[in-house]
Amino acid sequence: MSKRKANVIINVNANVEKALKQLKKKIEREGIVRDMKRVVYFESPTQKKRKRLMRAVKQNYIRMASQKLI
Repeated sequence: MSKRKANVIINVNANVEKALKQLKKKIEREGIVRDMKRVVYFESPTQKKRKRLMRAVKQNYIRMASQKLI
């Protein structure tokens, strides 16, 4: 398993709720939660392959929708 460091910088001026929202979005984009779940739970190779395939199908569907092909 690869250990990655992630630096997430959030400026908190006055609104703490807004800063928390930004933090959650940045953490999600970085994939930190997904990596943590992979470490905690064991996934068989077939499950990993299936998840990768489903992610590829979803991304392809979104790409086609953005280009108005569907």
